[in-house]
Amino acid sequence: MISSIVSLLLLLYGPISFTTQKQVPDAFRHPPSEAVDNVNPLIGNGGDSPNGSGGMIPSTAPPFAMTRWVAQTRENYVSVTPYNYTATSIHGFQATHQPAIWMGESGQVVVSPGAGQVQPKFDYRGMSFTHKNEVITASYYSVDLNAIEGGQILVEHSSTSRVGHLRFTFTDTRQPYVLVEATRATVLGSSDPNNLTYPHGSIFINPDTREISGSNSERQDFIIAPVSTPAKKWSGYFCARFDQPFTSWGVSKNNTLFDGETSGNGTLLSGYATFSPEVVEVSVRIGVSFISIEQARKNLDIEIPDGNTLEDTAMMTRSAWAEKLDLIKIKGASKDQMQTFYTAFYHTLQYPYEQSEYGQYYSGYDDAVHQGVSYTGYSNWDTYRAEWAWLILFAPERIPGMIQSMLQDYKEGGRLPMWKNIIETNIMVATHADSLIAEAVLKGMTGFDLETAWEAVYSDATVPPVNDTTTVYFDRQENVDYEVRAGLTSVYEEKGWVADDIHSESASRTLDYSYDDFAVSVLAGLLGKSEEEQFFRNRSLQSPFTIFNSFTGFMEARNASGAWAGPDNGWTEGDKWAYTFDVVHDIPGLIAHKGGNATFVNFLDEHFDGGHNDHTNEPSHHIPYLYSLAGAASKSQSRIRQIAESNYNASVNGLSGNEDCGQMSAWYLFSALGFYPVNPVSGLYVVGSPFFDEAEIRFPPSNATSLTIISKGAPSKPYVNSLTINGEDISSPIISHNQLLDGGRYEFIMSSRPQAWGSSTLFPKNNSLGSHKSVGQPVH
Repeated sequence: MISSIVSLLLLLYGPISFTTQKQVPDAFRHPPSEAVDNVNPLIGNGGDSPNGSGGMIPSTAPPFAMTRWVAQTRENYVSVTPYNYTATSIHGFQATHQPAIWMGESGQVVVSPGAGQVQPKFDYRGMSFTHKNEVITASYYSVDLNAIEGGQILVEHSSTSRVGHLRFTFTDTRQPYVLVEATRATVLGSSDPNNLTYPHGSIFINPDTREISGSNSERQDFIIAPVSTPAKKWSGYFCARFDQPFTSWGVSKNNTLFDGETSGNGTLLSGYATFSPEVVEVSVRIGVSFISIEQARKNLDIEIPDGNTLEDTAMMTRSAWAEKLDLIKIKGASKDQMQTFYTAFYHTLQYPYEQSEYGQYYSGYDDAVHQGVSYTGYSNWDTYRAEWAWLILFAPERIPGMIQSMLQDYKEGGRLPMWKNIIETNIMVATHADSLIAEAVLKGMTGFDLETAWEAVYSDATVPPVNDTTTVYFDRQENVDYEVRAGLTSVYEEKGWVADDIHSESASRTLDYSYDDFAVSVLAGLLGKSEEEQFFRNRSLQSPFTIFNSFTGFMEARNASGAWAGPDNGWTEGDKWAYTFDVVHDIPGLIAHKGGNATFVNFLDEHFDGGHNDHTNEPSHHIPYLYSLAGAASKSQSRIRQIAESNYNASVNGLSGNEDCGQMSAWYLFSALGFYPVNPVSGLYVVGSPFFDEAEIRFPPSNATSLTIISKGAPSKPYVNSLTINGEDISSPIISHNQLLDGGRYEFIMSSRPQAWGSSTLFPKNNSLGSHKSVGQPVH
């Protein structure tokens, strides 16, 4: 979504470097993996503002985990993450379900060790630390904390998808204790941190089984949920089991301690247990569930049963990361580039995250438990661009469940998700689940209900939201129902544009709806629905240019009357520059409207040279690749390198824009390998400029092929002289998805100077190099 402040910070101060950390203990380096060793979870965590970094946290969890465990340096809410690199104290260790910095937390639990007087209040329980005493990896975290009343507490943790595993070592401290926080005061929205509500929860302590369990109804995004599916019975549940007997125990209510109590209900609620002063080490495993306390206990027993050590847990999680990250091996990269690349890979494999628990899941759409697989954390407006394509390549085994989950949301709530955080939140615009489904089917994914898939995307394209002509649906509007394609009936169906005097973000909606119409037409074609294919194809190609102002040469919002609404109206996290290029399904049509290839290339130059390209936000991500589609591939190649160097590095502020569930990183990964899915539902990729000398790719078993990309000298030579695929000359900067999956050897000859390859507009004598397959037409 948002973010540009960091670009200025980088220019003024340069990247913030990391303090040297402790070495990872040998016991936590198994299995060996150079790729996993190069993951630095601190990348994208810098900055003291919501848009000052990538909004990422140094959490431990396996890929797509339901729960991510992270040191808590502050209480998180929309625009604030639980951990920030600028902090100097840690207040606990949080099981977070916050999928992005601009989304809310849901049903978290916090575990806070201490020594001496039990401190339930966040402000009072913080313990100082330094980054040089941290170890941060994808599968293991540790830190030395200075106990409040003297001595030190070494905290170590790892986790599985639904269970956290923590170990506390007390040195020269007062009597050890562990506090488990069920509920807290929580911030609503992002504008006022004093706008608080007090979620209810429960706490239960069983000294005989050494367990503290409970529930937490917190769901910060409830204020923007559709009114017809409010998830009133939602709670997160937990069960913490300790390896040491309790010496004493109690409940904290409203930050007041009640020693000896074994249960409680209400707000500002925690449970605690103390241990013998002779105890040096305490381990705790915390199962988490969205169904019940009993299910949390079952999750604990399944994923980290009694007898498993922290080392065992960390090895399982490291193995899960190694299985994925070892799929790509790069050569010719610097240490900084290795960390940037593999941390980006790590970022792309976190969302959507698992919501189901061993064959069943809680649905907030009907407040019931169902059988099946479920995911949440769908940032579709961001991830349809490249993240989803990356998952299809490197996590294809997840795609059927992720799609079936969206179809279940449709059946239980009536709509496909736009931005699902436990349930729908109406964040962003358009119905890009249409694109996710169409792209998956186009690329051969199966294992989900195609009949329901068509019914759901057809509904997106034809059924307007309630009160469509009277509800504005501005960003994060409260007390409205499902937003979906707001404006569908008011003007779009009849005239081709969303009216700016009726709906917010109207110009962006118009362009996004037209792309989604194209995706619906692709799916219709794949399913043999020729009449629907033609209808939605025609609408998708006509609608974008209803808002093209031929007098200014830019896209511009229009009112219902047809009058222009002004060049600065109607945009979603972008402006007229970014969105004039946002017709990814019909670039030839856009080029024609701009007067042809040469004029279009000049317009792109004006965009970049004038400082209009904002890579911190997703609408700009495809733009550097458009040169290649206008016969100027060498300009794409130089722009891509410039963007990568300016917006990505291995520092704490090494992401210039919010990660947004993997999209920022997916752009970098595709670009580093040398290609990018400009139109995701075309089945084609536009060739860019590979960054490294060589990349060896093993696609997962369900794809079952391997690919070697050779581009010797690429680190210092950004321009492509030629490309061969398995010995065959490729004259156009386009490759298909099927070509990728066929694997083999891709060989780039790189140059330090612009070349004629793919650049007939710049080198007109080489006209034979300028014929490009349109990325608007899907390849079946």
